[in-house]
Amino acid sequence: MIKHLGLAFATAVFAPLAAHAFCGFYVAKADSKLFNRASQVVLARDGNRTVLTMANDYHGEPKDFAVVIPVPTVIRKEAVKVADKAAIDHLDAYSAPRLVEYFDDDPCDRMEEKMVVAAVDASEAKREKHADGAKALGVKIEEKFSVGEYDILVLSAKESDGLETWLTENGYKIPRGAGPVLSSYIKQNVKFFVAKVNLERHASTGFTYLRPLSVEFKTPKFMLPIRLGTVNSVGPQELFIYTLTRKGRVETTNYRSVKLATAVEVPLFVRDDFSHFYRDLFARAEQREDMRVLFTEYAWDMGWCDPCAADPLTNNELRAFGADWLHGKPTERPEEGQVFLTRLHLRYDAEHFPEDLVFQETGDRENFQVTCVLRHPWKGKAKCPAAREYLAAQPKAREKEAENLAHLTGWNIDSIRERAEAYVDKARPPKE
Repeated sequence: MIKHLGLAFATAVFAPLAAHAFCGFYVAKADSKLFNRASQVVLARDGNRTVLTMANDYHGEPKDFAVVIPVPTVIRKEAVKVADKAAIDHLDAYSAPRLVEYFDDDPCDRMEEKMVVAAVDASEAKREKHADGAKALGVKIEEKFSVGEYDILVLSAKESDGLETWLTENGYKIPRGAGPVLSSYIKQNVKFFVAKVNLERHASTGFTYLRPLSVEFKTPKFMLPIRLGTVNSVGPQELFIYTLTRKGRVETTNYRSVKLATAVEVPLFVRDDFSHFYRDLFARAEQREDMRVLFTEYAWDMGWCDPCAADPLTNNELRAFGADWLHGKPTERPEEGQVFLTRLHLRYDAEHFPEDLVFQETGDRENFQVTCVLRHPWKGKAKCPAAREYLAAQPKAREKEAENLAHLTGWNIDSIRERAEAYVDKARPPKE
């Protein structure tokens, strides 16, 4: 089975609130593992230079895996490397939407609200034809080399039919409908980066999964080709894009980028059902936008985080992704202002995303993250007017949380009220 990334791997009405200091960390996070068939792409962009790192959520025999990626220029061996999946997982965890908790204090104390949070970490045979055969089909092998467990070809072509024929004759299974997409790329004079697993080398690595591939190239276009990924898809595909840039937040120019709702208070029982909650929240937001947008889940200077859903990435980890403009000690986090991370999440298919993604780096450095808030009410006696006023307002506050949850997820409001009423509040963690 050929995995056409092409790249081919495959909003709520609440206004986003300004970020405030958070003296704690998260309860749970919505990382990419919550979603089926989720592929991840890291794009480090500096001037005309792009380093693309891609990780597939591929399930199947390694002998059946191959990837075809349109690239703007001929890729040389020194521009390709095998990447560390753990670093992508780290980036995912660091930028994931998170659930946070607040605990109200005695209103009579007139003390500034404190926040206490408990952490719950949600854990072939090779076949080739002679170059003469390729030439007869209008296909040229521009480069041929191996990196890690992958055998790699860089192809150019004159006609899509010739390219399809060559790929098929050489063991690559091309899905129906790929011709027009390939043809459009050929007309743009792009090349095709083709990677296939070498079974012997894969076995020698000791890895039970296919490691990510990283490709570096220069082009004035800041973009991500996704159209080939829709050709053989059995349904919409999940894609997480993490961009690393110097200036600020990244957005698309040919589709809208929308920030998901943040800092919305929801009933306490969501704490034990966060995965279900966030999947439905995302699906609901997507439905409102008719699946034609990219959702911003995180945009933040990587010199710090607040709250931190995972430790910040080190300079070494970020340089490995292509952010080689960074200076500082390898094992330390980057200095503030050196690199900005944007996390985009989309579910795409050919109908809703007929064009490749085109990006632009903005100068917007305002920090943004998706958080949902659990607020544990104070349960003392009304010893003062402030306490009486606070307690009197609680039924309305609980109803507002239920309404928020229904709006975010589409869940039945009556069922939400029943679950909220039946939920037994967790004991407050001890104060430090």
